[in-house]
Amino acid sequence: MADKGARRAFIGSFTSAGGRGIVAAEADPHTGALTATSTVDAVSDPSYLAVRHTRTGPVLYAVSETAPGAVAAFDIAGPRPRPLGAPVPVCGDDPTHLTITHGHLLTANYGGGSISVLPLAADGTLRPPSSVLRHEGTGPHPERQRDAHAHQVLADPTGRWVLSVDLGTDSVRICSLDAAAGRLTLHGETSLPPGTGPRHLAFHPSGRHAYVLGELRPTVTVCRWDAAAGTLDPTGETPLFPDGVPGLVSPSAPVVSRDGRHLWAAVRGPDIIVVLRLDGTGEEAVVVASVSCGGRWPRDLVLDPAGTHLFAANERSGDVTWFDVEGPAGIPHRAGSLPVPAASNIIFV
Repeated sequence: MADKGARRAFIGSFTSAGGRGIVAAEADPHTGALTATSTVDAVSDPSYLAVRHTRTGPVLYAVSETAPGAVAAFDIAGPRPRPLGAPVPVCGDDPTHLTITHGHLLTANYGGGSISVLPLAADGTLRPPSSVLRHEGTGPHPERQRDAHAHQVLADPTGRWVLSVDLGTDSVRICSLDAAAGRLTLHGETSLPPGTGPRHLAFHPSGRHAYVLGELRPTVTVCRWDAAAGTLDPTGETPLFPDGVPGLVSPSAPVVSRDGRHLWAAVRGPDIIVVLRLDGTGEEAVVVASVSCGGRWPRDLVLDPAGTHLFAANERSGDVTWFDVEGPAGIPHRAGSLPVPAASNIIFV
């Protein structure tokens, strides 16, 4: 039985690959152990999740990674997520990521190469998109970079800017959000080395650096972030495999430790978590170790709210595996796993 002080967790999965939709679970705050409590399959392929706390209680949001794409809202005040209306189209294909900022929900639409902005009502329900910002550009990869492919959208630590990571154009766009109009305006664009295929980025706790993980080239690009100017400047690049790439690799998710001393990167193919040590400034990243992800094809990597356990959503082995990451070395030690077919993402409430 889960600890009485357990936190709640929600796990997204690909229903098209045998997943159960959204799995609700309890997470033991001491051991990290997950216990599934319920499932809901009201939306197809809910691959990425987010939570917003409203005056009437917490609301869970899930992208529907389909073409055309959509996003759905769920009341999670009770033991089982309850749909808040029908999924709302995002006016883009295959949304892979979402974020909530300034009363709006934003989705990164991989297939459409765009970012959609959807206003949120006070009770957390979704309204149709108020605007869609389309990315333009290509990259050198003959298959993956023929068009723009927005893969992540998130607000910077100050909440002033919105950043979108585009795998197809080898770039990160910095935008401002007009909350009154629900519209993004492009402020600037940071180019990465051709063929990097940036997938996701993560900020350092100081807010002065960001780390961009390449999916097509297994690298971490260290960038300085100037929140006052809204600029992202690459300062260095760290290969995840300094001794040579071991065949097919596909990095997926970066996570920075709460103390800013370590960066963990999930890598599909060899199915490992690469451990990088960050220096005191956050400007230097050095690979120090790698460990098994505990399954196959780690699509996402998430740190729990306490910062003591790391969770890998292993899509092809159908499980979420958790690791202890306490201690100065930052080396993950496997602590357990929960079967979740076609797991893609996990969040905590």
